[in-house]
Amino acid sequence: MAMVLNRLTALDAVRMLQRRELSAVQLLRACFARIEQREDSVHAWAALDKDAALKHAQALDNGPITGPLHGLPFGVKDLFDTQEFPTTYGSAIYKDHRPEADAAAVTLCRQAGALVAGKTVSTEFATFQAPLTRNPHNTAYTPGGSSSGSAAAVADYMVPFALGTQTAASIVRPAAYCGVVGFKPTFGSIPRDGIKSLAPSLDTVGCFTRTVGDAGLVASVLMNKPELRRLDYDGPPRIGIYRTPQWRHTLPETRDAMAQATETLARARAVVQEVDLPPECCALVQLQSDIMTYEASRSLGLERERHASQISPGLLALLQGGDTIDEARHQANLQRSRDLYGRVSGWFDRFDVLLTPSAPGEAPFADQGTGDPLFGRVWTMFGLPCVHLPFATGPHGLPVGLQAIGRKGDDHRLLCIAKWMHDKLRPQG
Repeated sequence: MAMVLNRLTALDAVRMLQRRELSAVQLLRACFARIEQREDSVHAWAALDKDAALKHAQALDNGPITGPLHGLPFGVKDLFDTQEFPTTYGSAIYKDHRPEADAAAVTLCRQAGALVAGKTVSTEFATFQAPLTRNPHNTAYTPGGSSSGSAAAVADYMVPFALGTQTAASIVRPAAYCGVVGFKPTFGSIPRDGIKSLAPSLDTVGCFTRTVGDAGLVASVLMNKPELRRLDYDGPPRIGIYRTPQWRHTLPETRDAMAQATETLARARAVVQEVDLPPECCALVQLQSDIMTYEASRSLGLERERHASQISPGLLALLQGGDTIDEARHQANLQRSRDLYGRVSGWFDRFDVLLTPSAPGEAPFADQGTGDPLFGRVWTMFGLPCVHLPFATGPHGLPVGLQAIGRKGDDHRLLCIAKWMHDKLRPQG
């Protein structure tokens, strides 16, 4: 029985918990049984405290229903401050760091009744150094980064949801490689207090779940929008197929997924049309990279000054690249981003959502790094809400999917349409 409970979706578990048909202790024990069975292979967790979590679960069972996430265990990316757990930001520099308070997003989940199962592995300061975490579908492959542990833990049925962050593609890419739903909301819609900053113009809080409905449930708490718990949509939507100027970097499995989605959604009576590729969009990926590296070089200035020997060569090189950009150029980059967003935002007058690659293809081997963030950078720079939808597999049996992009601030509509699309796309039965 225990090994079945951990596979409940967040919505199904919450319904049972609130009707007292399931206890928080039962669900937590099932999740920890899965963790104990699989953690030696997956390495999703940076810190765990089963005894403390069980005490919290017992208190929830003995008290009133506390909120919409009552009794749900969740994972917290090790970029978020937590009072009860060490917070290392994925770096040996902070191996003994104990914050005095939880990050705001963690507090919001706790106040809604959720309980922290543990801290999930982050890459070094949420960048690109590959962690120990492995893809739960095949541990020879990467789970992606930087929210490696959060994506892997949800995909492997260790917890029903987990928190992550995205500065380039750190929610969408791990969700794609691990085959879960990854939701990156509109920039600034979830508080970032208590999270180690990498690039303040880009850093965005989001979540990993196994269904779009679950993402709406978690986001309803984090964004203080109860309407996100209701994702009814009659359709059909207007969907723009945006292959991006980087389409040549996609692998056959992503091209097949796009063809499958186009056919399936059109058959479901969606209006599906190609989006033109304006020439000015070709420079967007580099623009985001320049903004990110400049801001990272400043955000991690103290660490570089005092602990350079404990920073990976790859991250040092990234920070040194940021040093070559001065403030005037950075401000010009930010202005260019705003100007180009004006062009892209007009697409949402014709389309309800855009459908575009989440990653080049299946996850690469773990020793090749965390994968290319190419297909997430632009949407993060523009601050648009994104949802990764897993529905296919590649030649090695690993997950493949696509991301849906919505208008800035229109997260509810995006989630409604994403659920409609996911219900049509994913295999039935």
